[in-house]
Amino acid sequence: MVEKINLKSLPSNSPIKNVPEDYYPQGCGNWYEIEEGIDAGKKMFFRESKHGTGEPENTIVFVHGNPECSYTYRGAIKHLVNTAKKSIRIVAMDHIGFGLSDQASFEMVCMDHAQNLVQLIRYLDLRNVTLIIHDWGGPIGIGAFLKLPERVSNLVILNSTVFPMPLTGMTFENYPLKRLSWSKLPKIIPDNYWGAFASFAIFYNLENPDELLTNMPTMLATVKEKGTLMEHESISQRIFREQFQSKPNTLSSKRLVLQTPLWGHGNSYKEPTLGERDTSPFYRFIQDNIRRLWGSDGQNIGVRAVIGKLDPLAKEEVLQQWIDHLPQLEGHIKIFDHANHFIEEFEPETIANTIIDVAGLK
Repeated sequence: MVEKINLKSLPSNSPIKNVPEDYYPQGCGNWYEIEEGIDAGKKMFFRESKHGTGEPENTIVFVHGNPECSYTYRGAIKHLVNTAKKSIRIVAMDHIGFGLSDQASFEMVCMDHAQNLVQLIRYLDLRNVTLIIHDWGGPIGIGAFLKLPERVSNLVILNSTVFPMPLTGMTFENYPLKRLSWSKLPKIIPDNYWGAFASFAIFYNLENPDELLTNMPTMLATVKEKGTLMEHESISQRIFREQFQSKPNTLSSKRLVLQTPLWGHGNSYKEPTLGERDTSPFYRFIQDNIRRLWGSDGQNIGVRAVIGKLDPLAKEEVLQQWIDHLPQLEGHIKIFDHANHFIEEFEPETIANTIIDVAGLK
């Protein structure tokens, strides 16, 4: 492992102050100071721990999406540590603007987080990686590791995509309601309420989506009065909510949601601080290289998927795109009808067992 010359074992300016004990093992929480790019000088949190006897050959890397942080993987990590029969190294980071990392200073998108992650990968010298991706963690994690493709041995996909989102059927413009879709929420929800609504979305499946529209005035009033939508807020719900007490963090999170209709297509937009930006080259790089480098004619990495069905990213067209680019995935997709987009909150043990299977940790 490379010498940790940039390690900063000091808290960042995250708005989360009461950190739960299971966020990371004692002595395994660190902050890496980013060296290059727009975020140079900011501190990115990462947990790094080793489990089992002897030097681990397998590194398990968890890359979160939005509006989450690395804490979303707490259940999967706990089961993985208790069940794996071989030594493992676990790494999970909080992207800038999320969790225990420094706050965002502009409306960040996946290409920004991927650039930061490349630096962390090199810094920690991550190799023989089983990469777990969820949500925007897909383009972030894959976009970063495709710069260093030989370091990845396996991939576990959790409700994510890196391909142009098919615009037919269920999309982020009509889910859960066309009148009140996920992609429209950033324009409807005030900034100071965003954390409460984001946390609510992670944990709840709406049996009748129309209730969301009908109850919106009541929900806004509840957040204004109590600061949360949950009557008995859990620790994890508090963590996901509190990270957006920072307005820059909120704007960064909202930017990602606003771009969900064009997920994987790439788009141009104007960022208030940086001006005109274009995400298209970032996605084209991933789409041009993922099969060539990781597919059955390339490194032929192990690939698995654990999917919550109540989500546009679970539709057959999206899953087929994964199989078309990584044919070795066929026959290795587990779909859960009861779970929404945030599958790691519903099936952490299944995710851990899938990691154990694909990485040969039995």
